[in-house]
Amino acid sequence: MSAPVSGIQPSLLRWARQSANMPVSDVASRLNRTVAEIEAWEAGESAPSYPQLEKLAYELYKRPLATFFLPAPPDEPSTRAEFRSLPDEDLATLNRDTLFLIRKARAFQFALQELFGERSPAERPIWRSVQLAVSQPVARQAGQIREALGISIDQQRAWPDDDTALKQWRRAIEARGVFVFKHTFKQREISGFCLANAEFPVIMVNNSTTKTRQIFSLLHELAHVLFMRNGISAFDETRIEGLPLQDRAIERFCNAIAAEVLVPMADIRAQIGALAGKLENAGEDQFAALARRYHVSRAVVLRRMLDDGRVSSAFYRTKAAEWDAQKENGGSGGNYHATQNAYLSERFVKEVFARYARRQISRDEVADFIDIKPKNVEKLQDLVLRGAAA
Repeated sequence: MSAPVSGIQPSLLRWARQSANMPVSDVASRLNRTVAEIEAWEAGESAPSYPQLEKLAYELYKRPLATFFLPAPPDEPSTRAEFRSLPDEDLATLNRDTLFLIRKARAFQFALQELFGERSPAERPIWRSVQLAVSQPVARQAGQIREALGISIDQQRAWPDDDTALKQWRRAIEARGVFVFKHTFKQREISGFCLANAEFPVIMVNNSTTKTRQIFSLLHELAHVLFMRNGISAFDETRIEGLPLQDRAIERFCNAIAAEVLVPMADIRAQIGALAGKLENAGEDQFAALARRYHVSRAVVLRRMLDDGRVSSAFYRTKAAEWDAQKENGGSGGNYHATQNAYLSERFVKEVFARYARRQISRDEVADFIDIKPKNVEKLQDLVLRGAAA
């Protein structure tokens, strides 16, 4: 058996485990050791072997090996500090993969600061022209967002499919200074999150969900950014009810803003005018046609009808549950490099490769910036240059 590694700081082992939201029993199970052994490592009574430390660092905690020899934990914001509006029980349910994605998004934010310096590269960052307030009318503020993004309802209608709609909303948001990344979340109930910042706000969307869900999550997180508040979105609307009063109001408001941007009430009223008094008897094809008009889910369309008092809560809940059971994953797959390109912020990755082409940064630095292996840099660069993507 390999000898214990000397020089490890026990407090670092405990910090790394807790920052990954992993109980001691989970670590013990993954290493095929006893709980008592893991606790002894964290108490300084013994230490892991080098192979065990490598597995802890690279597979379980996703930390550099050198971290465990530092005198104290690195200075990084805790999840509790970043998402202070979430109840403790919600934070406790975030699994290690979601926490790793939050760390990944934070690393992208640091990379953006290193690339662009002190200020956003956007000529007119959206948060400088649009600031949201719960006390102000939703329709007016949603209209300001749509105007800032430069997307009319006619343009939205003209998009041929949901995939195109997602790309267009994403590009419009990035053009106004918000960097949008995607990833396949293993915690499937999380639809996305955002890290607000005065110059480099970041949104991360769950790529394993449907395109229409990604579009709604993108607009919901944008609303959070315009509040200058970090946020994590989940599918379960009942989760909102467990929030403190002020935070509950903001979550509902962000949902309302996203819904109004995507499906303006004035427009949908005009579309359903001929169905007055008959909405609960409308056929599936009619709901589907409206969903295609706005490139949203049928549930979002029906929710707008509920908000307008045109259908009952019971009807909405029944139909939403029925449609939810039918939906397919947005999923990904296929070419690895194309998938990575789809995950990365378009503006960010183009800037990285532009600097690489000008020899301002090295191949290894490119790999560090976009979190890929150096051997994959040229393949991804080729995709970016050819405009293949997401």
